[in-house]
Amino acid sequence: MKNHSAGAPLLWACLTALFMTALISPVGSVRAEGLSSAQVYLYKATFVRAAPGKLLDLVALYKTRMTVYDSSGDERPFWWRHTQGDQWDLMLLVPMRSYAEYYSKPRIARRKQAEEKASLSPAEFSQQLSACSAWREDLLVLGPPLEAVKKAFENTAYYHIEIFVSLPGRQAELFKEREMENAYQVETGRPENLIFTRDQGAAWDLFTLGCYRDLKHWAESGEVSKEKRNAAACHAGFADADSIGPTMRTLIDMHRDTMGVAIK
Repeated sequence: MKNHSAGAPLLWACLTALFMTALISPVGSVRAEGLSSAQVYLYKATFVRAAPGKLLDLVALYKTRMTVYDSSGDERPFWWRHTQGDQWDLMLLVPMRSYAEYYSKPRIARRKQAEEKASLSPAEFSQQLSACSAWREDLLVLGPPLEAVKKAFENTAYYHIEIFVSLPGRQAELFKEREMENAYQVETGRPENLIFTRDQGAAWDLFTLGCYRDLKHWAESGEVSKEKRNAAACHAGFADADSIGPTMRTLIDMHRDTMGVAIK
């Protein structure tokens, strides 16, 4: 005879977690502010691998370019360097707002004027960038409002990015799974991941970016009890905490993780 009560304790834990959350949490409060997954702002994500021995030169070169953003009135990119993970060394996330706004005649004119006054001309910058980099990849993405990204980067110096190619036709399900994992993050006291989806460019469908104070902050999930992690996972829509990774893997063709630190 089959034992139909084997999963009863876990089921009861999930139902209890849902009931208690309903009592203490207003509808819609699963995500901390509801902004991390809003797809309302256009960004250009650039991944760069330095040429052998040229990483510090590459960082210095991009630093000289920051004044061009300031002079043109464009937002400076959010950027950081990897410590382990994928093959690239630097990630830059350039705020654009929208195609119409970024490529409007006034902004193009201001950008051109700022480039003409820079220490390096556009041609010189491009030449030096080619000399310092071995590989580059661009991805235009839609993501959260600029202010939400700025807030996420405040007082942070450690970053975790997960980049995904979904299985065919599963992009929407993968996006939903990322939102569910954000709900789990919030309930276990961790920052939400910022979610960005591909508009055009490289092959990736989606990436999430987590911003932390330091390595210890990122690793704090290990201090949360198993009971609390399972309850949070149930409330987010997973069977339990151990099922989060396997659930994500049913939706993807491939993904890559990269850890990194702020550039000073």
